Amino acid sequence: MIDSINASPLYPIANPKSIAVFGASNSITSMGTSLLDSILDLGFEGDLYPIHPKENKVQNLKAYRSVLDLPNVPDLAMIVLPTHIVAQALDACGRKGIRHAMIISGGFKEVGGEGIDLEKELVAVANKYGIRFLGPNCIGVANPRGKLNTTFMSFQGIPGYIGMASQSGSFVTQMFGYLSDYGLGFSTAISVGNEANIDIVDCIEYLGACPDTRVIALYIEGIRRGRAFVEMARSIVPKKPIVALYIGGSEAGSRAGLSHTGALAGPDRLYEGIFRQSGIIRAHSAMEMFDICWMLGCFPGIKDRRVVVQTHSGGPGAEAADACGRAGLELPSLSPETIKRLRPFIPRTGSISNPIDYTFGKNLIDYFSEIPKALLDEKNADVLLFYFFAPTQRLERMMKQSGVPPEQIKEQVAKLVNGYSEAMMPLFESHKKPLVGYTFQNVRDPLVKFLIDRGVPIFSGPQRAARAIEAAFQYSRLRERILADLLQKGRNKLDSE
Repeated sequence: MIDSINASPLYPIANPKSIAVFGASNSITSMGTSLLDSILDLGFEGDLYPIHPKENKVQNLKAYRSVLDLPNVPDLAMIVLPTHIVAQALDACGRKGIRHAMIISGGFKEVGGEGIDLEKELVAVANKYGIRFLGPNCIGVANPRGKLNTTFMSFQGIPGYIGMASQSGSFVTQMFGYLSDYGLGFSTAISVGNEANIDIVDCIEYLGACPDTRVIALYIEGIRRGRAFVEMARSIVPKKPIVALYIGGSEAGSRAGLSHTGALAGPDRLYEGIFRQSGIIRAHSAMEMFDICWMLGCFPGIKDRRVVVQTHSGGPGAEAADACGRAGLELPSLSPETIKRLRPFIPRTGSISNPIDYTFGKNLIDYFSEIPKALLDEKNADVLLFYFFAPTQRLERMMKQSGVPPEQIKEQVAKLVNGYSEAMMPLFESHKKPLVGYTFQNVRDPLVKFLIDRGVPIFSGPQRAARAIEAAFQYSRLRERILADLLQKGRNKLDSE
C-alpha cells in the first residue's frame, strides 16, 4: 500500500499541472483533436503543449515540432499517434524527462500478431526511462474536480464520489450522462486499456487513497495479477466498498474481452470466488453496479436486513414486499409504539402494517414528515423503503376546485412540493437509519429531482432498491469478516513472536 495518494504513479496522471499532447491537430476529424477539445472544454487550468511536426498553432495553442523543444518538462504525455511510431514518441518523452504518460493509440496486443511485439517495445522503452503509463488502447482519465477529461466525449454532470477503474474506455464516457440524471458523478474515472504498465490493481490502490472517493466501481474483463488483486482489495474494503462488474464469464463475453483489450477471461465461478475472497460486491449489470455504488455512497453498510415499507397505495407496496422477499430482505411487524404513533395519520382506508399503506389522506404533508419519522424510529427495522409519488396532479386539481386563479396554480403547487421535499431532508440528514426511495415516476419529477439532487437515493422501481439494500447489508458482513481475519492474523503474528 502507498503511504499517501501522492506516492501513486497515477497521481501525476490524474492530477497533472502540464500535458504534452501528441496527435492533436487542426483537423476536426482527428481523434487527438477530439481529446484535446475535451480537455479544453472542461476548463483544464494547467499548461498544454501540442506536439505537431508541421503546425505552429493547434486549436489556438502554441505548437512544438518536438517534445524536446518544450520550455518545461510536462507532468504528463498524452499520445494519440499511429501505432508504429508510438514507441518513438515515448522514447522522446523519456529523453525529455517526462515520467508519466497515457497511450490512447490502439493496435497493440488486442489485435494480436505484430501488435504484441509493438506493445513489448513500449514496455521496454518505459522501463528504460522509468516511465509509468496508462494503456495502450485506453482513453485515459476523467477527473472532474481537477478539470481534467482526456476522453473523446465532453464531460456531463458534476464531480461525485464514485471512483472507477475500467478495462473499457468508452464505458466510462457512456456513464457521464447516466450518472448525472441521478445526481451522481465520478471522483476519478480511469481507463486502463491493455494494462501494459499500470493495471487495475494500481487503480484500486489509488482510488482507495483518494479522499474524494467513497466507493470504488470496477469494470473487469480479466485479472492478470490475481493474488495482488485480492490482497489490495482486502486492504481497501474495510475503509471503502468495492463493487465489480465482470464481463467474460460467458463464452461470448470472453471472446469480446480478448478482442477488446487482450484480456484473458476466466470461468465465471472463478471470478465469483475471487470477489468473495476479496470482499468485493459483484454486480451483474452496469445499472446494478451504479445502483449499489449509490446506496453505499450514501449508507456504507446496514446492520441487518429488516425493512419497513411506506407507500400511498396497495400496488406499489405489494411489489416492494415481493422485491424485498426475493432479495432476501425481511419485512418485520411494527411495534405497538409505532402503531400508536401512526394511527392519527393513517386514514381508515389505509393499512397500519408492513407495508404501510397511506391510501388517500387529507394532509399530504403527513406522508412526507410524521409517518416516515415514526417509521425511522421503529426499533424492529433497519431501513425505511419509501415510495415517492408525484402529488402535482392532485394538488393542481385541489387548487382549481378551491378557486385559486389558474395563473397562480403552478407557482402554488411548486411551493407545496418544495415544502414536502424540505420536510424530508432533516429525516435523511440527521437520522442514523437509512431512508431509501423508489418510484415509478420520472426521476426529473420536481419532488424526486429535488431530493436526488440533495443526495437521497431514489431508485426506479422496488427491485433495484431492494437489491441495493441487500448489497449494503452484504458489505457490512464482508467488512466484518475481513476485519476479523486481519485481527486474527495480528494475534497469530504476536503469538509467533
